[in-house]
Amino acid sequence: MTCPNGAGDWKDKTMNLEGKRVLVVGSGKSGVAAAELLRKKGITFVLFDGNKDLDVTALIEKNPVFAGAEILLGELAPEDMARIDLVVLSPGVPTDLPMVNELRNRQIPIWGEIELAYHFAKGRIIAITGTNGKTTISNVIKNIFMKNGIKTGLIGTICNEIGDETVHTDNTTPMAFDYMCLLDKMVKAGCKYAVMEVSSFGLVQHRIGPTHFDMGIFTNLTQDHLDYHKTMENYYQAKKMMFDECDYALINTDDEYGRRIFSEISCKKERYGISSEADYYADAIKIKSDGTSFWYCYNGKSQLVNMKMTGMFNVSNVTAAISVCLKAGLPIEDILNAVSEYNGVKGRCEIIPTGRDFTVICDYAHTPDAVENILKSVREYTEGRLICLFGCGGNRDAKKRPLMAKAAAKFADRLIITSDNPRDEIPEAIIDDILAGLKDSEIPFDVVVDRTKAIHHSLKIAEKGDIIVLAGKGHEDYQVLPGNEHIHFDEREIVSEGLKLID
Repeated sequence: MTCPNGAGDWKDKTMNLEGKRVLVVGSGKSGVAAAELLRKKGITFVLFDGNKDLDVTALIEKNPVFAGAEILLGELAPEDMARIDLVVLSPGVPTDLPMVNELRNRQIPIWGEIELAYHFAKGRIIAITGTNGKTTISNVIKNIFMKNGIKTGLIGTICNEIGDETVHTDNTTPMAFDYMCLLDKMVKAGCKYAVMEVSSFGLVQHRIGPTHFDMGIFTNLTQDHLDYHKTMENYYQAKKMMFDECDYALINTDDEYGRRIFSEISCKKERYGISSEADYYADAIKIKSDGTSFWYCYNGKSQLVNMKMTGMFNVSNVTAAISVCLKAGLPIEDILNAVSEYNGVKGRCEIIPTGRDFTVICDYAHTPDAVENILKSVREYTEGRLICLFGCGGNRDAKKRPLMAKAAAKFADRLIITSDNPRDEIPEAIIDDILAGLKDSEIPFDVVVDRTKAIHHSLKIAEKGDIIVLAGKGHEDYQVLPGNEHIHFDEREIVSEGLKLID
């Protein structure tokens, strides 16, 4: 199998690079990272840069890793090509350059820096993609492994983790350089597994290169990111890319796109879900405000699962996590013990303590499907009114805004429409788009543009037995304003402040 840029067999981790000459193409950030890795591994490399006027002295002063290396500029002569055993190509270098084509014609393997990092990786990679559920599944899997003494790395939306160490992240799927560094650190730290969320952006932008995954999970597909992908079909095809590079796939066949992807991919595959037609499924589900129980069914067996997380969507998420860990060889008893002790993911159906006779839940739901899922789940144990507060992000898929309103109106008793991350859009204009989805609805709603004031308002109107769902921000502790300005914004703190105001 070849990678998208026409490179050689990147999956071959057995290729012995000892005594080989590696050509690093590009002296930028990625080239530096590749050179540093090769230097650490004691492998000879040659640097090539197409800029014939590059100031080599300044380059070496800035990047000492190039000191002592052979550096070629401008053009790569045939005699130089003849001395090369492997090419590492930076992402910014066009793959259709005559030089690259000639290297390819000479049957010289061409890797990206990610392939290079993967070559040295000793752990196994479990990848999760889909619109919803990635964060919960990845965190549950990591928790199960760690509870059973298996050091594991995590690459995700909320943060990156190397064992118990937390590493900041700006993207669900890091840029290639950062991703490579993370994998290298995980290997050095003794991680046996890396569990990672894989976004559609990460796939189509080749941030992960064609990394090979030992296991891949597909959760679901609902409308999101169409400002980027334009159509659901493009969005689907982006997600599907991941399974071209998987040994084994676990697919949620409760989802219509899951059923489609299951029929179209060629790797070894199995199904999970709520339906008994799946290979791994949940049955006899009991959801309460303080937790959930269900029977996990597989291979003609069933095991009782007790967990602190709530919601039907989390039943599906945990079913996937259990199945992957079982596939990895962990005993079912040890898996379920870890699940029973897990408190859940920050910002995913997270109860914010209030000390009052009403409940406040913080959730990351920011798509129509996610809003419907959280409200449908909470609806089952709401004694009073279900109040949903939400907004929509600016500079993002505007088509989903009225759909978010319609989804919220299905299950909530009252809505509070506000801002999310407005970015460069006018908050009132975003809200107008949202309200278009309520034209045929009789649900009462309030519009409070300022999100802090909106949260305080929700607390003021809450009565005994009510549940307030703050949707959209979840784990985020910031708001994004015009000019990409980030301000501190933690809904837990705002709830605490609001409670003082109503005392």
